[in-house]
This record gives sequence, C-alpha cells and structure tokens, in this order.
Amino acid sequence: MKQRRIYLPTIEDAKEFVATATKCDFDIDIFYNRIIIDAKSILGVLSLDLKRVLTVEFNGENEEFEAFLEKKSPSRRAVA
Repeated sequence: MKQRRIYLPTIEDAKEFVATATKCDFDIDIFYNRIIIDAKSILGVLSLDLKRVLTVEFNGENEEFEAFLEKKSPSRRAVA
C-alpha cells in the first residue's frame, strides 16, 4: 500500500485529481483525519476540506497518476 500527501487548494485541482484517478484500474482512497473517500468520486473529494493537506492511499502503479501526486505534494506548495 502506497501513501502520498497532496494539497488540492482549488476546485480545478480536485477535478484534475479525480480525472487522473479515474484512469487507474485500482482502488484509490483519499482521506483527512477519519474521513475516507473514494478518490474517483468528485462529490466525495469536493466534500473534503481542500484547505488541508490530504493523504492518498493506493495499491497499484500508474506513472501519470504518481506524477500528478508528486506535482501536488505539499513540499512543492511554495514553488507552485
């Protein structure tokens, strides 16, 4: 199981995240505290507090998805 922390400060970022996750053929969860959401659900993702750093958990490999996660890493926040 892989985990990455991401930051999706805008609705557009959330839409792009869900679109990228939907292309994957494995389950992806996104969570904050005790709230766990299916990452392929736009309504679920938008229900999270997008001002927070979120954790993505997945068990599979997809270069495009992992590149997106890297781009949205909180450590890159100051650069973007």
